Amino acid sequence: MTLMRFDPFRELDRLAERSLPPAARTMPMEALRRGEDFAVHLDLPGVHRDDVDVTVENNVVTIRARRMPQRAEGDEVIADERTYGEFSRQLFLGDNLDPNGLTADLADGVLTLLVPVSESSKPRRVALASSSQ
Repeated sequence: MTLMRFDPFRELDRLAERSLPPAARTMPMEALRRGEDFAVHLDLPGVHRDDVDVTVENNVVTIRARRMPQRAEGDEVIADERTYGEFSRQLFLGDNLDPNGLTADLADGVLTLLVPVSESSKPRRVALASSSQ
């Protein structure tokens, strides 16, 4: 049974993709401010939580993930357009964020990082000094 017709140019495309820099090996990201936190969502479909590593050093967050093919012995690959291997991304946190309060959660193929805004960066009310006349 044939799943796909043979296309000789498809093989040339694959070779070209492999020779180019691995732009697909970075994780798509969305970053936003959520209340008192800075939230980052990174897409990691098919990655198990044991294959994700998040580290913080100074104000740099490094995310590393690994996805390997799930094949059984004797499987014959007909088509494979998925990206496998090591993925990494670094985020540089501004001085207004507290890297010590960073939390991470992986659910439904999305890694969510929450970084609280540092106390010194939060708005505060300044009392007016009384002037004596």
